[in-house]
Amino acid sequence: MRKRRYSDISPDEIFAESTNISHFDTSQFEGRIERPIPRKTFGAVVIIVFLVLATFLGRIWFLQVYKGDVYAHISENNRLDHLPVFAERGVIFDRMGEKLAWNVPNNESDDYSLRQYSDESGLAHVVGYVALPATDSSGVYYQTDFVGKEGVERMYNSLLTGENGTKIIETNALGDILSESTIENPTPGESIYLSIDSRIQHQMYSIMKDLAEEVGFVGGAGVMTDIGTGEIISMVSYPEYSPQILSEGADTEYITNIFADNERTPMLNRVISGLYTPGSIVKPFVYVAALNEDIIDPETEIVSTGSLVIPNAYNPDNPTIFRDWKAHGAVDMRRAIAVSSDVYFYEIGGGYQEQEGLGIDRIKQYMTLFGFAEKTEIGFPSEATGTIPSPEWKQNVFGTDWLLGNTYHTSIGQYGFQVTPIQAVLATSMLANGGWKVEPTIERSDKEARKSSIGISDHYLQIAREGMRDAVQQNGGTATGLNVSYVDIAAKTGTAELGIAKDFVNSWVIGFFPYNDPKYAFAVVMEKGPEDNHLGGVYVMRTLLDWMHKNVPEYFNL
Repeated sequence: MRKRRYSDISPDEIFAESTNISHFDTSQFEGRIERPIPRKTFGAVVIIVFLVLATFLGRIWFLQVYKGDVYAHISENNRLDHLPVFAERGVIFDRMGEKLAWNVPNNESDDYSLRQYSDESGLAHVVGYVALPATDSSGVYYQTDFVGKEGVERMYNSLLTGENGTKIIETNALGDILSESTIENPTPGESIYLSIDSRIQHQMYSIMKDLAEEVGFVGGAGVMTDIGTGEIISMVSYPEYSPQILSEGADTEYITNIFADNERTPMLNRVISGLYTPGSIVKPFVYVAALNEDIIDPETEIVSTGSLVIPNAYNPDNPTIFRDWKAHGAVDMRRAIAVSSDVYFYEIGGGYQEQEGLGIDRIKQYMTLFGFAEKTEIGFPSEATGTIPSPEWKQNVFGTDWLLGNTYHTSIGQYGFQVTPIQAVLATSMLANGGWKVEPTIERSDKEARKSSIGISDHYLQIAREGMRDAVQQNGGTATGLNVSYVDIAAKTGTAELGIAKDFVNSWVIGFFPYNDPKYAFAVVMEKGPEDNHLGGVYVMRTLLDWMHKNVPEYFNL
């Protein structure tokens, strides 16, 4: 029997010390019993890997084979930039062929030309301005057209714009240009000849500006039209803005101030969008309505002692008094227009004692017939409509019933009556041309004017014309300032009082010439001047006519 050799094993080598068990780091697998990985786990991993590879391979096939042509095209375009070739905008001319808006080279960019505007005053509201093409911060054009913002630039934007072309620029991965070529040439915009005579336009504006600054008018508007063709010869709104500065857009301080000026409102086209109390310029039209309705004979006289007194049935000691601007004595219809008798028109408008009146419904009917409170559809943006007061209007605005006094005041162009200068001149044209409503236009054209009859006898219109001629010729006439030697003028003035205190007025004049064979009609209003001032619409028109006689006599040598 062989003797075994071994050393004694200490119990400490068999049993772990219990105090050491708590220090095992189980996250590092200390003190754990290791077990082999199950075969199922290997199988699951293999399946997952296979599915991932199959997905990637399928996607590669989809992009490279099935959609290969599509993405090849996209890839090609990623290095081919399509850029606009800007069309030249059409030129705007006046009736004499003078340039009002045209194109000049752009020193900062070869992509497009800049818009240049005439520096003659008085043209801004007619011509308007444009917004230039614009890029984002990376230089990519997000606005690829000139955009007309006001005036003719906006009215005829599609005609003036033309069509842009296209060019392709090839670049490499670094963005360097390798080649470029034009694949579609631009089509220039069409040029336009306006009916405006820029010489008269500039002169009328200068006269208005000087008078406004001297006297204190807030603004003014003037318009002259050919009564046969409807062509607008002059259309001035004071004050105005600089089309050049607004188009370039660099002078932000100027632009901010122009749009924020709520007192002088230089952005307002007063001829088209300005609403004014007309005052006595409506009297010839009320006059024609009374004749057409057989309200009064032209020779019948009405006595004006300076006021019209309406008894108060509830308080006889407190009658209602409607004042005339002076005592005119006995006046017939022609004389009533010449001296602008308020009492005469109170009576034929609202009635008094034995004298029948038109009444507010018929007044509104005839004022609408002559185009008041209706858009002319001349095409300028933001054209205003205006207001002819009526019982319905008063109920809607004030919530009260219509009174006789409201009819009286409407008969002389006061109360809530509001018209635009373009409406006033077109109504005057109808008086002058025998009752034809001619469609107005700002574009010079050889086409025959579109017109329609308003259905009133020219005999009645002639009586109104005679009254307007008397206003210029007769002693006491309100428009004697237009009694010039070189052409016969017929006219009617209007002084519309403003506000409760009546410290300010709108000063109007409407008229036509030559008297015996009318060719042109005009309307001028100077806006919100001091009540005690005696210069206004008549002064503007007289000064302009004198200038025209010396500088553009063709308007009188017909």
